Amino acid sequence: PPILGEDPAFLDAVEHCSRMATIDRSCLVVGERGTGKELFTARLHYLSPRWNGPLIKINCAALSETLLESELFGHELGAFTGAQKKRAGRFELADSGTLVLDEIANASAAVQEKILRVIEYGEFERVGGTETIRVDVRVIGAANVDLPSLAKAGKFRADLLDRLAFDVITIPPMRSRPIDILPMAEFFALDVMRDMEMDAFPGFSDAARQTLLSHTWPGNVRELRNVVERSIFYAPSDGNQINDVAIDPFNSPWRPPASLEGSSEIFDIPPPSAPPSFGSVNFSDTVAEFETSLITKAMNETRHVQKDAANRLGLGYHQFRRLLKKLNIK
Repeated sequence: PPILGEDPAFLDAVEHCSRMATIDRSCLVVGERGTGKELFTARLHYLSPRWNGPLIKINCAALSETLLESELFGHELGAFTGAQKKRAGRFELADSGTLVLDEIANASAAVQEKILRVIEYGEFERVGGTETIRVDVRVIGAANVDLPSLAKAGKFRADLLDRLAFDVITIPPMRSRPIDILPMAEFFALDVMRDMEMDAFPGFSDAARQTLLSHTWPGNVRELRNVVERSIFYAPSDGNQINDVAIDPFNSPWRPPASLEGSSEIFDIPPPSAPPSFGSVNFSDTVAEFETSLITKAMNETRHVQKDAANRLGLGYHQFRRLLKKLNIK
């Protein structure tokens, strides 16, 4: 898939990636979830001298320590229960190519040590084996956390970080590249409509464009694409511009109330000093009181601009208005 974007900060990251691709050294790709780390790691491979070799990827967060070790380094027959035959690991499969370790921060210290050895010496043993296997692999780590902080706290091997951080490509989040939001939204819209075999894209209305621009996009590009797809799917088939942007799929007047503990952390609202004993709670009054505190907090922080307050709470404007009326908030 193409790497989309024209924002200077994003183009700097793309250029950085292109330069780093030609240097046959391990490196890191860092960015928030949904920023496109997978596209950048693929670019590092296909613009490198290893482009005709294998590109192998593994998500370190998806497997337990034992399974991850077996997946990376392979295992011998009988190495553990269920090991019914010898199996090559991802490092062997990536020989002469590139191995991408996604969510590398989730690898255990023992697995990190073995990864370090492969990077430094190009050799390892399969799980349950004694034969030394040599490989020529370029290792690229990807993470959505601050690895130096983890290393300082003893939660990530500092020596592995040193080896991986020959260079670090940091992808800017969507909120830091606002000029890309509308062009990307229109690109995704056209793509979706082609897939759905729909008529020509009528475009976004001014209100919809403003909604897209005012959202902070915590899920970045992935969230933007989901929002566009959802908005087109629910758009009326009258040929008019898309006016309603479905930012929050959970937006409903019947949505279960947020827990007091979680919402207190988000909006800095102090929790109740002591929860009432079982049987003494008036649920409706308690929920109404908490909803009022959330809305009042949001209104104060947005200078009573209702649309901004609704966006801050992740609510639709009309849903927010109904809550104001229901709770008698002026």
